[in-house]
Amino acid sequence: MFIDQCKIEVRSGKGGDGMIAFLKEKYMPNGGPAGGNGGKGASIYLRANQSVNTLFNFRHSKTIIAPDGEKGGPKNKFGKSMEDIVVDVPIGTVIYLEPGHEFLGDLNQHGKKLLVAKGGRGGRGNACFASSTNRAPKIAENGEPGEIKKLTLELKLLADVGLVGFPSVGKSTLLSLISNARPEIADYEFTTIEPNLGVVYLKDGRSFVMADLPGLIDGAHLGKGLGLKFLRHIQRCRVIVHLVSMDGTRDPIKSYESINEELKQYGFGLSKRPTIIVASKMDEEGAKLRLEQFKNYLKKEVIPISAYTNQNIDLLINKCMNLLENTPLFPLFDENNIEENIKIYELPNQGRDFEILKKDAHTFIIHGDNIEKYYKMCNISTDEGMMKLVTHLRRIGVDDELEKMGARDGDTVKLLDFEFEYVD
Repeated sequence: MFIDQCKIEVRSGKGGDGMIAFLKEKYMPNGGPAGGNGGKGASIYLRANQSVNTLFNFRHSKTIIAPDGEKGGPKNKFGKSMEDIVVDVPIGTVIYLEPGHEFLGDLNQHGKKLLVAKGGRGGRGNACFASSTNRAPKIAENGEPGEIKKLTLELKLLADVGLVGFPSVGKSTLLSLISNARPEIADYEFTTIEPNLGVVYLKDGRSFVMADLPGLIDGAHLGKGLGLKFLRHIQRCRVIVHLVSMDGTRDPIKSYESINEELKQYGFGLSKRPTIIVASKMDEEGAKLRLEQFKNYLKKEVIPISAYTNQNIDLLINKCMNLLENTPLFPLFDENNIEENIKIYELPNQGRDFEILKKDAHTFIIHGDNIEKYYKMCNISTDEGMMKLVTHLRRIGVDDELEKMGARDGDTVKLLDFEFEYVD
């Protein structure tokens, strides 16, 4: 089964918690703080692998969970950092972040990797908080939370040449004739409901990959028929072979213009790709007359072929190869225009790290990514840890904001699962 799109969830590992511990040995009664740091949580990468052909494995395994880092130990023992998880996907997979369908990466080369969820760093143990003024700190950090993301994976086949045309114009027959591909062939429309790839070898040893893609219909760029499923895969093709049947089932001129309009409406510069126009099924009765009318209308070169008699098959193959050798790759996105070794420096966000909502007359809720992350990394199991959190809230202006919003003594303030009373 060919699966070309799926939605998954990735959850990177949380960093291990730092430990609060003190060194107590026979000859070192006052050894001082010795709590170790936690280990790093595992990150999740997607990697292009030429041995993987479809996204079928994600049909049932839609959630990828990475292990958390180990907690720090006594005697300054660091927790173990977890090994990153690498998940193989087919070459040609494009990754989007949901919601919003934001482009993350295009895995168009074997071995190319993309970080999709970064593991959290380990929390610091109390040994890291020792200072000249606090020689025995009873404070440690929890590990940094991992990331949770929802992704859409789309497989866009890596074919050099794409066969386009209405259903039953002979695309599958042509591919089976010139390559080792064996697509289903029948005398009814939409026989091909999945893309097929075949390697075409020339007599001089050169080769290219050709794709037989599901047939188009009017309105395909809007998702009608198999339109979007088809158009998704032609985006990478450098050369388009447009087959127009001369068997009289459809008007060749209207068929040609209709397909061109669908390619133009879909975008990605498909209508500007080098195109070879092919008149198929020339062995049918009346095909020669229809071809002459078609050529007089187009005023362009048209290659007449017949899979039954092998007419001009070698000519078409050589024409495709010659065009490919003089046609550059068409990048799908602008990521290739950005040099990865250039670091961009930006001003830090000058806005607040939090917002406060007034749930009712006596309840206030604090929320915000930064402040919630800070809370999750605070170990409030000790008085010093609790004081660290309260001091941070005061320093970033939570008390001042609560006062402006009319908070009074005894009002309840919530931050995730942490509640405390406001004191004026």
